[in-house]
Amino acid sequence: MQIIKRDYLQKLIDVIGTRDIKVVTGVRRSGKSVLLELLAEYIRANIPKANVITINFNSLDYENLREYHALNDYIENCYQPDMLNFVMIDEVQMCQGFEYAINSLHSSQKYDIYITGSNAFLLSSDLATLFTGRTYSIEVFPFSYKEYLAYYRTNGRKVGFDDYLYEGGLAGAFAYPEREQKYQYIREVYDTLIVRDIVQKYDLRRPETLEAVSNFMLSNISKECSLRSIADTLTSATGQSNYHSVVGNYLSYLQNAYAFYKVSRYDIRGKQYLASQDKYYVSDHGFRFAKLGTKTPDYGKVLENIVALELFRRGYELYVGVLRDGEVDFIAIKQDKKLYIQVSYNIDDERTRQRELNSLLSIRDAYPKILIARTHQPEYIEEGVRVIDVEDWLTRDDDSL
Repeated sequence: MQIIKRDYLQKLIDVIGTRDIKVVTGVRRSGKSVLLELLAEYIRANIPKANVITINFNSLDYENLREYHALNDYIENCYQPDMLNFVMIDEVQMCQGFEYAINSLHSSQKYDIYITGSNAFLLSSDLATLFTGRTYSIEVFPFSYKEYLAYYRTNGRKVGFDDYLYEGGLAGAFAYPEREQKYQYIREVYDTLIVRDIVQKYDLRRPETLEAVSNFMLSNISKECSLRSIADTLTSATGQSNYHSVVGNYLSYLQNAYAFYKVSRYDIRGKQYLASQDKYYVSDHGFRFAKLGTKTPDYGKVLENIVALELFRRGYELYVGVLRDGEVDFIAIKQDKKLYIQVSYNIDDERTRQRELNSLLSIRDAYPKILIARTHQPEYIEEGVRVIDVEDWLTRDDDSL
């Protein structure tokens, strides 16, 4: 499979030599292992006297190191006192008691340490406990549209936004020529995420209940929902009554595994957070089509999901903006930058376009307001709102917004 260099590599390069343990996180098959390999290559090529100690627990070559004393001894034996020593461990959770070895190596101040792990077993919420706050995390997402185009351009195949809309950004699926083959791969990734990781991590006795919650969330990406509404819908559909007690936990598990991202609602005028309902976005929209099919695609909600994930990639904190007579899809905040963003699949209809514009125009402050849609034309300004074609927006640098 063709490898392209992603922006995450530069983020890791920028923190070479810093004191903290660098932890690469993200949903399964998002490219964490490849990123670690590329970093090792970069260090060997660009840093004189670098001693790079790599361990990939997916390989049987390192099976004898799956206990923390053995792992620690192996790394210490590889240490070169007259060199800069880097430790890179892929799928670190496969070593029993790995945190003891990593903490010991870190405390020696002899190593620059980088690790990846299975998302459900190396949670961001666990890092403070495992490594007592000595970590720097980089979250890796599936391929963006811009990366998707770069990959296929390198391979000589012409693709467009419609392809990305249906196929998503899991790079492992790109090797398959037919869409159904891609979907089979994506389904297997998702089922592994649920069945093997979450069920094993939390010792769930009824994985079919987790499956039901997961399928509901895939069906309702970009829609407001509460824990009660999810439980009531599942109870009505299945006749079972156990959902009310587990939905909250199972949603947390899915979020911890980077399967879904929650965006809370914020009352723009009242300037307060609203706890009753949230929106959820799947980490890659290809999961939805692969698991549920394409007969009822709901392009508008999928497009909103794509925009949400792109904003997360670009480092924005997201909220749903609640207005007196409606809402704006996203309040996007990054440092001193703030954007109001509305997303619509098609604004050719005058009433639809005006409805989307009115949501933005009802916000009276001076922060930029953007309507992202499939306009198939260059950016233009309407009543002070920037109207941008989604394909154009996805291939721009963030600084142009």
